[in-house]
Amino acid sequence: MTAFTLGQAGALALARIGRRAGVTDAAPATPVQRAVLRGSREAGTFEDTFFAAPAKGEPDHLLRVARAALDAGRHLRRIVRRGDRALSASERTVAALTGGAVRVLEELLALARLNRGRVYPSYDHLARVTGLGRATVARGLRVLEEVGFLVRQRRFARRATEGMGPRIAQTSNAYRMTLPRAMLAHLPRWLRPAPFPDDAAQHRAARDDEQARMRATLSCRELALATLSGPLGAMLAKLGAAIDARDSGDTVPAERESHVDPRSLTQLFDTRADRKR
Repeated sequence: MTAFTLGQAGALALARIGRRAGVTDAAPATPVQRAVLRGSREAGTFEDTFFAAPAKGEPDHLLRVARAALDAGRHLRRIVRRGDRALSASERTVAALTGGAVRVLEELLALARLNRGRVYPSYDHLARVTGLGRATVARGLRVLEEVGFLVRQRRFARRATEGMGPRIAQTSNAYRMTLPRAMLAHLPRWLRPAPFPDDAAQHRAARDDEQARMRATLSCRELALATLSGPLGAMLAKLGAAIDARDSGDTVPAERESHVDPRSLTQLFDTRADRKR
């Protein structure tokens, strides 16, 4: 007698049931692949708030900063190879920058200058214009994102297909370039942003203190109206009015007041009764 394991016995039983039901053996189904990566957003729904048009000369300045950071990173890597000392967290971030990443950043900045900040090239396009391999481009984008020169947003697009298959698919990413704060301490002085004058800093601090004191004197309803507008502001204002009424011990909620008369409905009815008498 042939011995079967529990899994083999179950497979034989399922095969017999399938033959009795008239089901023929079919080719094994291919595994379902994910059409969209995690964190992706639909193309055409967020770009207006994601992209930012660069100011005049900003792409060139950012590229100079990246090249200076690349030189600083090479110097730091030499320090590590000599064994002089260990690098700090910010120094390790600078040392992670590579020449390929700076070359990819140069092309992204050129696209930002030409397209008013709307940058969404494919990996193949970046590999073609930079002369780098596709894997090098992907690694450079990852380094730029980790260092802080780049904000990347994955995107997906809907497909007009017939029959079976995914209706959405991954498309090119959207990119926005930024200046990482970790780089500022390792840059030459002429590349660092100019600090605020002392009088401007004092003026800003005084203005913030004045606004804080003003907000402290507002009620919850007034604070909601001063902070937000539209339907959300109106809803929060009603909630703030209820909180104010509860704190003050008022038994008449704000929603029961007349929209054309500041008196409550009970006071209006008493006035009308007095007039009839």
